[in-house]
Amino acid sequence: MKHVGWILLLAMAASPAWPAAKKITAQELKDMLASMKQQQKSDDEVATALKEVEVTEELTPPMLNSLGPLLPGQQSLAQVYILEARSAMLPPPAADIPGDPAPDAAAQKAILDKAASYVSGTYDDLPDLTATRTTIRFQDNMQTIASSSGMHGSASDAVTSFGLSDQAQYFRFLGTADTAVESDKGVEKMPAEKDRTPWGANRMIAPEEQGPELNAVIKEAQAEGKITWLRWQNVNGVKTAVFSYSVEKKKAHYTVDYCCYPDTDQAGMASFTSSALGSANGGSGGGAHGNFQTNTSWKPWKSNVGYHGELFVNPDTGIVVRMIHDADLKSNDVVHQEEVRIDYDPVTVGGKSLVLPVKAFTNTEDVPKGEDYSGKFSVRHTLFYSEFKNYQPAGAAH
Repeated sequence: MKHVGWILLLAMAASPAWPAAKKITAQELKDMLASMKQQQKSDDEVATALKEVEVTEELTPPMLNSLGPLLPGQQSLAQVYILEARSAMLPPPAADIPGDPAPDAAAQKAILDKAASYVSGTYDDLPDLTATRTTIRFQDNMQTIASSSGMHGSASDAVTSFGLSDQAQYFRFLGTADTAVESDKGVEKMPAEKDRTPWGANRMIAPEEQGPELNAVIKEAQAEGKITWLRWQNVNGVKTAVFSYSVEKKKAHYTVDYCCYPDTDQAGMASFTSSALGSANGGSGGGAHGNFQTNTSWKPWKSNVGYHGELFVNPDTGIVVRMIHDADLKSNDVVHQEEVRIDYDPVTVGGKSLVLPVKAFTNTEDVPKGEDYSGKFSVRHTLFYSEFKNYQPAGAAH
């Protein structure tokens, strides 16, 4: 099953907020689809069933390819891709975890030394490149927050195009965007022009930073001495060494930065009276008089944090083929979860084969405002899926 064309298909789909009602393995998902195919279930019926499950293992490319013939149409296909995105940070099925014993300490060090040499000698030497990043956005809570409230507030309920009675309970595809990006020495550059999209006020967030950098993560994790063996894993048919790492906040140079969140101020004055005190105050009854309200502005939220995650290293070459990066956020932070996975693959650029980011997933969990009179938000999840394509040397004609 190829990714080509699936962006348009996702627009047809709405799936439930995670965690889903039923957790199943990748093989159980395949068995379920095989059974529904045998029963000749419709595309709509299969898509509805897929909205009600959560996969407990990574949906690997071979598994996705095996699911393709079992899907009756575009709606169910879109739901499988959503399940793939949501399972991106998880370990794969047991069949993709070789039973070989862990290498001894010397062999582990040799693999890590190769990885460090690759990053400092090859990845850090990547040329100035441009690419197109296609980002698909999913979100599970679309309740609104008002720009102001008071005796005559402006808060209103969000309405989805799917006719759902409680839109906050469903996970939605929100749209796609193509962005021109430039990187030098493997580090993505900040855009020259500021993004003027009204993030926050449009009930969505956007990352302000460029995400974790492979070279910085490797160097900081090595300096900390906190890279440890985790397991073997087959990645794209190659036995890959997986290491876990962690970097404490005081030694980390990583910022979680998202735009934007409401900052609510109270303004105006109001006087309050009760009916019992009405005559004593010269009035005939109780109530509130005056102009008292809340006004909401929108500001980025950012925090310097530690982090941990996993490095997937080709043991023969030291090439890092995948990185998972999990920010160490607190449960009472506005953003209290950010998980990022970046996949690296060979790409031919200017006649040369370069190992570059080709795909990325970002999972976030936040609480935009809690509850106040300007609106109501519960926990919200946003998932960004990005693909990088059209790599060219910077300055080359497109």
